[in-house]
Amino acid sequence: MDNTQKKYDSIEKEYFHLQSVIESFDSKSLTIKAWSVSIAGAIAGSSAFTDNRMIILFASLVSLMFWLIEASWKTFQYAHYKRLWEIEAFMREKGGSIDNLQIGASWSSSYHSGGLKRLFRVMFWHHVMLPHGAMFSLLLLVYILLQYIL
Repeated sequence: MDNTQKKYDSIEKEYFHLQSVIESFDSKSLTIKAWSVSIAGAIAGSSAFTDNRMIILFASLVSLMFWLIEASWKTFQYAHYKRLWEIEAFMREKGGSIDNLQIGASWSSSYHSGGLKRLFRVMFWHHVMLPHGAMFSLLLLVYILLQYIL
């Protein structure tokens, strides 16, 4: 096996490892969603047993917190795509230049180039916004209605 073939094999292993890492983020994202709905729902439900309307506001803030956590998680995941796309372009061209074993350097470069702008953009992806954004908005609306209108 010559050096070129070894490099292709190494790049191919790196590609499939990145695919696995990216997919693992999705399962953890579902866990974040489950915790968000469970905790915010339990807090909001407990407000039925008291006259303190601040509990509903607190539940909406809990939803907001989980929304930010998931958006952060998705930006971590998104940072891996730069390297994945570099490898795909290299394999598609069957030539060119690419350094192997650069997952960390590529991730760091991609993650730090996005900043808060990327975080806020990711927050409004429909698969990130649901259920957190919907619960946050609904609970905040209920709080405002109960506090100021009803």
